[in-house]
Amino acid sequence: MNMKIGKVFQVIIGAIFISVFAQIEIELPLNEAGIDISGQTFAVLLVGMLLGRTYGALAVVLYLIFGALGLPVFSGGSTGLDKLWGSSAGYLFGFVMGAYVVGVLGEQGWAKSLGKAILAMAIGTVIILFAGTLRLALIHGVSKALEYGFYPFLLGGVIKVILGGAVAYAAERLQRFR
Repeated sequence: MNMKIGKVFQVIIGAIFISVFAQIEIELPLNEAGIDISGQTFAVLLVGMLLGRTYGALAVVLYLIFGALGLPVFSGGSTGLDKLWGSSAGYLFGFVMGAYVVGVLGEQGWAKSLGKAILAMAIGTVIILFAGTLRLALIHGVSKALEYGFYPFLLGGVIKVILGGAVAYAAERLQRFR
């Protein structure tokens, strides 16, 4: 019973962690789609890696529920169901898939190697960018989707992938000493 309570607590903390990192954002100039660079992807993938596929994905789902219920958890303190259907919807739902896949890789021990941890984060980032760009393509067409929702996020994505992989690797190393 205590193990289940511990997992529920981890899921809640994971959702809060994502919510906090969503508030770290960089506004993109000339951003017609209204999507900013934020710390969400970093937090989503790190939570997936550390909690595993099931609990990592559940933490992201809980985060989305927080936002849908009106809590200001999305980037820039935004909230509401409109976010789940608007331009950023693909990224938000891609978070669940990305956390799940990175969680699978985490369960397979990828965080024990810095290179594999970074690769896992890169795979998760590609999933999220693909989902987000696909949604934008449905709204604006492929060319504009790439312009609005893919190219502007590449540099930030690389930085978050490296940082996320390094933090996951460090957390794994610390776990071994426990």
